[in-house]
Amino acid sequence: MAVIGGGPGGLYAAALLKRLGPERDITVWERNAPDDTFGFGVVLSDETLGGIEHADPVIYRALQDEFVRWDDIDIVHRGRTLTSGGHGFAALGRRRLLEILHGRCESLGVRLRFRTPAPPAAELAAAYDLVIAADGVHSLTREAHADTFAPHVTPHRCRYIWLAADFAFDAFRFEIAETEHGAMQLHGYPYAPDASTVIVEMREEVWRAAGFDTADEQESTDLCAKIFAEALGGRALRSNSSSWVAFRTVVNDRWSHGNTVLLGDAAHTAHFSIGSGTKLAVEDALALAACVEEQPDLPAALAAYETERRPVVESTQRAAAASLRWFEELAGYLDQPPRQFAFNLLTRSRRVTHDNLRLRDPAFTDAVERDFGCPPGTPPMFTPFSLRGLTLRNRVVVSPMDMYSAVDGVPGDFHLVHLGARALGGAGLVMTEMVCVSAEGRITPGCTGLYTPEQGAAWRRVTDFVHHHSPGTAIGVQLGHSGRKGSTKLMWEGIDQPLDEGNWPLAAASPLPYRPGVNQVPHALDRAGLTGIREQFAAATGRAAHCGFDLLELHCAHGYLLSGFLSPLTNRRTDAYGGSLENRLRFPLEVFDTMRGVWPDDRPMTVRISATDWARGGTTAEDAIEIARAFASHGADAIDVSTGQVVPDEQPEYGRSYQTPYADRIRNALGIPVIAVGAISSWDDVNSLLLAGRADLCALARPHLYDPHWTLHAAADQDYAGAAALWPDPYRAGSRKPPTGRTDAPKPRLTLS
Repeated sequence: MAVIGGGPGGLYAAALLKRLGPERDITVWERNAPDDTFGFGVVLSDETLGGIEHADPVIYRALQDEFVRWDDIDIVHRGRTLTSGGHGFAALGRRRLLEILHGRCESLGVRLRFRTPAPPAAELAAAYDLVIAADGVHSLTREAHADTFAPHVTPHRCRYIWLAADFAFDAFRFEIAETEHGAMQLHGYPYAPDASTVIVEMREEVWRAAGFDTADEQESTDLCAKIFAEALGGRALRSNSSSWVAFRTVVNDRWSHGNTVLLGDAAHTAHFSIGSGTKLAVEDALALAACVEEQPDLPAALAAYETERRPVVESTQRAAAASLRWFEELAGYLDQPPRQFAFNLLTRSRRVTHDNLRLRDPAFTDAVERDFGCPPGTPPMFTPFSLRGLTLRNRVVVSPMDMYSAVDGVPGDFHLVHLGARALGGAGLVMTEMVCVSAEGRITPGCTGLYTPEQGAAWRRVTDFVHHHSPGTAIGVQLGHSGRKGSTKLMWEGIDQPLDEGNWPLAAASPLPYRPGVNQVPHALDRAGLTGIREQFAAATGRAAHCGFDLLELHCAHGYLLSGFLSPLTNRRTDAYGGSLENRLRFPLEVFDTMRGVWPDDRPMTVRISATDWARGGTTAEDAIEIARAFASHGADAIDVSTGQVVPDEQPEYGRSYQTPYADRIRNALGIPVIAVGAISSWDDVNSLLLAGRADLCALARPHLYDPHWTLHAAADQDYAGAAALWPDPYRAGSRKPPTGRTDAPKPRLTLS
């Protein structure tokens, strides 16, 4: 076996494989000297250490003797230090870690070739049974076989540098310096009784403005020490061939090529702010060694290794991406109150949540809740929120969900039961599906409408039920027009597929089909067409007001008609409604203004937008802020921030709460209320997003399909029984979770042998 790269991952893999098979001939090539290494301290989790203890107790005991441990995180915000405890970190010097691994490899008989570049991977692959490429983020092996591994390397917007201080911080420390050039942040943690790692990071434009782009290593080190003099107590910083770099996220479509396999940073990277680089490499080594041992042959072993590790790595990369982006957008959070800022920072990756943080440090979490305005015993999600003349009793929204169950646009018994059940389930606001403003504006033949008196009467039946049987629950209507995505089959018959017969003509900003060769080509709206559709929205708005809806939302997302005007991918017009973002906004704003003029002044209006198209050349995060700003200036009371579904070749970054950073960015950039959506699946997520200041309301769809009483059950799970989550009188007997089995069995006291 050949190992390319003598970092922690490569060395640990070599040691494990040799320990499991003493007869194996294993050689590690490392181009640097034994004591050459970048960085300073390495952080490992208890989970990783548990795996090491099980796999190789010798290495584990050696690490145990070296670790510096601490529990606290100190966050310094504008001169105020806030401390959160109970986190549990363990770190040691990277050089010492390598020494331990060198010693273990040598004791087992692994050959270590220092100051020796490895032969090309293809040459090694011809001479060895297994080649492990642990040659780092700049892997030559990966690049040599890029056609097979298919790497995707994404650079990011911040520069950072690894430095060290000759004293030990008392805790993990985050500190922000607000300089004339912009915000800079320090990440510091102890890794020895007399030493700490110090990472300084800032946006690229701040880095350049501060002169770091022309500073040499010593000048950069000295300037960082000066900027963070208070955190360092006036002490100097030192470097170790340190240079400023931009973090690069590495993803590979495949991790193996014949008998060559990628490990650690060669296969994947995750931003240092969640301390996962060495952790992932060591866990890769554990998994690879186990799979080689367990599987019948090498191809099966490499396939099993990737199958086991890829989901774990992808989950870690999603968390790291969220953390990375939080620090990229740091300047937008600095005006938050100190405790909210600290809570926001601690929960930035979505791996630490409100409930998790409460277990770690209940006093800190209680203080954050008090600042937020939570009465004693009241979770954040059960605090009220007002929009114009409407006060919602809690922050939970049943998100709009198309049911495709109407006949001629008329909502029937299904809609009454569907929306009525969710209103009885405790949410503060229940939203209808997208209700179409014309027959031609429907997505499918099963979509509801508000373009006839019969439809209006049917909707009045729904709103009357909600207001009578679930007082305190608001019901909102979402109005929209399908645009180029209309005249398609019901979702379960073929989503976005055209009807087999009975298709109706489509209208859009530009004559671009949703799927060329599949969906029909829409006609581009002329002046008369624009006016006609605006009048349809106005008429539907009047009917919605008469129906008694408490809130109205304009659908400008997901590639439907108004979204089609906003996105540069779907709007190719050359008149006043195309080209610049200002022009692309013109028609959606005209529609909104017309609706606002019809909708009662005391009732709120919101707008749903797609904050990114998840496609090159589409709507950017900066565009989304300007779109939100425009609607807010025209009287929108909140922005419902969704993403995507605009073009079929989108590439979303799916994951838990994956759309919420876009809501977060808009809220903190503009100071306007936002509704967050997108894979928010737990009440813990809702509480976390609210306390961190990333959202004002949280809309959930699938959880409410799974459990119509999701909100009431969330209250019960949190031992909350206040006015924000009242059980309907006929259901009150069910407000306590039924027992699931016997719990009174006697506990064992003695074990007899």
